[in-house]
Amino acid sequence: DSFARALLVAERILVDSEYSTLRRERYASFDNGKGKEFEEGKLSLEQLANLTIQTGQPATRSGRQEYFENLINRHI
Repeated sequence: DSFARALLVAERILVDSEYSTLRRERYASFDNGKGKEFEEGKLSLEQLANLTIQTGQPATRSGRQEYFENLINRHI
């Protein structure tokens, strides 16, 4: 059954790979400070935009999208 196989693959990805660690690192800016305030609804999009104007654009970082895709495809 395709659904059962998909669940087994999802479990392997979550348990046996570095997916969870990579995901936590990718979204770490939402764990504290202004990112956390925004995630909790305490900071509006307008306030976030004003913060960016005041402090400048954040440094560009790769989201490692292809790496995530390959990690998932290795387990399929």
